[in-house]
Amino acid sequence: MAYMHYWFFRFAALRRGLAAGFVAAAMSSVVIAASAPYQVDPHAAPNDLVRAVGNNALEAVRGDAAAKRGDEKRINELINQYLLPYVDFRKTTRLAAGRHWREASANQRDSLVEAFKGTLVRTYGGALADVDKISGLEILPFRGDANAGDVVVRSLFLQRNGPSVSVDYRLGKSEDGWKIYDVSVEGIWLIQNYRNQFSQQIGQNGIDGLIAALNRQNQ
Repeated sequence: MAYMHYWFFRFAALRRGLAAGFVAAAMSSVVIAASAPYQVDPHAAPNDLVRAVGNNALEAVRGDAAAKRGDEKRINELINQYLLPYVDFRKTTRLAAGRHWREASANQRDSLVEAFKGTLVRTYGGALADVDKISGLEILPFRGDANAGDVVVRSLFLQRNGPSVSVDYRLGKSEDGWKIYDVSVEGIWLIQNYRNQFSQQIGQNGIDGLIAALNRQNQ
């Protein structure tokens, strides 16, 4: 279990960038104060989806007194409303579990998704509490194939008292449109890092041990 705590605190150093970059994708190179929520269209261009979802989440937190005070329950409610519908947690979990996903039962898969979802929600929540520290973001030109079903949206976001940070997003396209399933801060991809930790935990304590560890972390 020591390594789980080590990785959790190591990742905490990145978690603000991961979620803040996602939230900041609502903005151009300067902060935009939206007078009305963006209309989210999962079938629009992936850059537009990230911008719209991020803007709505950002404005929701900035306009909510409890969230701005750091009320964790309220922040999580806003995350559930504005972010979660556009994040493919099942795909994130499946890829993080790697070959072990195929070995898990249907119930174990569902439990692992819910446990990991809790971890990621806490990650997003930690950054949403600090959205006022974001001064702006630039979404970089799209380099991929516009007809591809899996793309990367690249961005740079600016902090008021720190250097710009590279934040990229992987999105997959399904019948329901685009959904984000992976995030990178300065070239460090969330799934790859969790895959290493998941594999070690499963090797020591099995799938159920990983689920239990994540649930304890989320308490």
